[in-house]
Amino acid sequence: MGRVLTFVYGVFALSATARACVQIATKFDQAPVAYLLSLLAGLIYIAASVGLALGPRGRNLALVCCSIELVGVIAVGIISLAVPEAFPDATVWSEFGQGYGYVPLVLPFLGLTYLLRRRRSTFG
Repeated sequence: MGRVLTFVYGVFALSATARACVQIATKFDQAPVAYLLSLLAGLIYIAASVGLALGPRGRNLALVCCSIELVGVIAVGIISLAVPEAFPDATVWSEFGQGYGYVPLVLPFLGLTYLLRRRRSTFG
């Protein structure tokens, strides 16, 4: 399960970061908040990937990243639905990750569940 999560986080790290970089470079003035949020999501996915890949040594990093990701996807999801004009272009977390098949909404729950269960089995 850990390897699958690490792989999925890695894929999202690449896709979100690359997309955000292209958007920032080519059309930043159209939706700066959306593009910066996508870049932030990509950086969080990178850090979560590293934390998961490090195993027990990276556990705290992965926990923090998954927690920030969960808060971010819920907050941006709510705001993007309540105030759609705030996001003239979609972010990774817009509408709870609809553009990515809702994986951004499910992923932090899976990551946190994995990390918390792993902790219990390791220490308890």
